[in-house]
Order: sequence, then structure tokens, then C-alpha cells
Amino acid sequence: MKGLLSRKQQKTLVALCVLLVAYLFGISPSAPGQNTIQGVQEETVVSRVVDGDTIAVVTDGTEVKVRLIGINAPESVGPRRPVECMGKEASVVLKDKLEGKNIRMESDPSQGTYDKYKRLLRYVYVGSSTVSVNEEMISEGYAYEYTYDEPYKYQTQFKEKEEKAKKENIGLWSTERCKSKNGV
Repeated sequence: MKGLLSRKQQKTLVALCVLLVAYLFGISPSAPGQNTIQGVQEETVVSRVVDGDTIAVVTDGTEVKVRLIGINAPESVGPRRPVECMGKEASVVLKDKLEGKNIRMESDPSQGTYDKYKRLLRYVYVGSSTVSVNEEMISEGYAYEYTYDEPYKYQTQFKEKEEKAKKENIGLWSTERCKSKNGV
């Protein structure tokens, strides 16, 4: 007796197992490159910018707020805190980068789907860019690297970008721009 399954049956069984794993992890085999085990990517349009680290998008006719993972921009609006140095500038820059633009949003399983304010947690990319807007905001000195609770996918990269911005006295780290050395 040779084997229980023919070569063709074995290949079919392996393919079915791959599809089952893909289904369980939310990976769509019909859209290669759109979904990964690291995070699902969604495409949408930014309806408005709330502040330097939060945007709004419309999904299924409903506006949803999105908090950019791994960054914290100085406050520019809100009843809980006063406007901070560079807060308004960060909001304007994010608005220039994103408002009305087609974006891709990437989830990060290590961060959960929503934060405590019910905002989606995502990395955001404009068009076909491979550099997230999250990273750009840190590199350009408009936001700090921010780890909420658990390390996230791009944490090391974002921390390196913040250190570089500090060394180069960019944005928040400019001694000329904000009175205190830490930019707030």
C-alpha cells in the first residue's frame, strides 16, 4: 500500500490548510499584498483632521476617528489640556498631508483595534508611499514617539526617528521654537 493520499490530494489538502489559516487570520487570498498577518490594510479617504495625531474617515456612511499609532502630537484643541507649543502647527501639517487624500490604514494586532476613546488605532500611508505619516510626523519634529502600553510594530524605527530629530533640533526639539528643551 503506497500512501493514503495521492500527490495531487496532498497538494489540495495543503492548499486548503493554507486557505483556512488565511481565513482565521483575516487574510484575503484574492487581494495579495492588502492583508498580512501583521496587520490588515484598509483603503479610505480622510474626511477631516482632528488634531496632530487624530483624523476622521468615513466608513459605510459613518465618520470614524482614527488615532495614529506610535505618536503623540502636542495638544491643539480639547477641553482637558491647554494648547501646547507646536500643537497648532502639528495639526496644520497633518491636515496638509492627509485631509481629502486617499490613504491606506494598517492595523497592528499588538495595539488592539480601538483605544479607550473608541478611536481606531492605525498606521496611515498616503497613496503608494511605504513611509507612514506616523513616522513622518516624528521625523519632521511635529510629534513624539509614544508607546501607550505594549511595544508596537514600528517602535524601534519611530524611536530612532525621534532621536535623529532631537539631534538635529527639528520642530519640537528646536531650542528656538519652544521654551523648554523637551518641546512642550
